Amino acid sequence: MANDTLAALVEWAPALLVGLGQNVLISLTAIAAGSAAGLFIGALNFSPLRPLARLWVQVFRNAPWLVLIYFTTYVFPFEVHLFGRYLAFPDWLKVTLGLALPASANVAEILRGAVGSIPATQWEAARSMAFSRAQVFTQVILPQCFTRMLPPWMNLYAIITMGTALASLVGVHDVIDTAQIASNTVNRIPFTVLIYFSLLALFFAWCFPISRLTQRLERRYAFH
Repeated sequence: MANDTLAALVEWAPALLVGLGQNVLISLTAIAAGSAAGLFIGALNFSPLRPLARLWVQVFRNAPWLVLIYFTTYVFPFEVHLFGRYLAFPDWLKVTLGLALPASANVAEILRGAVGSIPATQWEAARSMAFSRAQVFTQVILPQCFTRMLPPWMNLYAIITMGTALASLVGVHDVIDTAQIASNTVNRIPFTVLIYFSLLALFFAWCFPISRLTQRLERRYAFH
């Protein structure tokens, strides 16, 4: 029985890896889109549009991720009309958008915290050199923020990766959905237990190195 269970796991292993690839794709796309939007929203915190930025952060940082994923999945159309052509808007991309929204809010907060950690003397010194506020922010303050932002940003990516497990709830064929199909196909309790332990191992293998690297970076930049 044990040999049959292991043989079934080996048979399904390639499908699980393909499914994990879908989760990784969603997480990478979501963190990229969320980071781009978050840097823009975070910059608005230091402009007259600060109330709008704070509203964005409060709404999407405190909204349940599953609600956002359901919203983007079922509110947006299955295809979009662009330049005279109909382009598919797949479910995995909608899930990516649903995860990018809270990612952007968290990146905006990470940026705000990094800017706040820069000593006020940096602003004063740059202003004494006749820099405008925009020049001070983009040329003096922002470059110093990136090393401070990197550890929490990487930690956020690991959280986003674990959040991709919600994708299967809206019909995305990811690693969770693959495991469910495998469990129903083999239909043996030992195999079901083993395959879900395998899921834990796959997510751990992807996220644990990120966590360790984050800790190293935190120690490295602790005195910057």
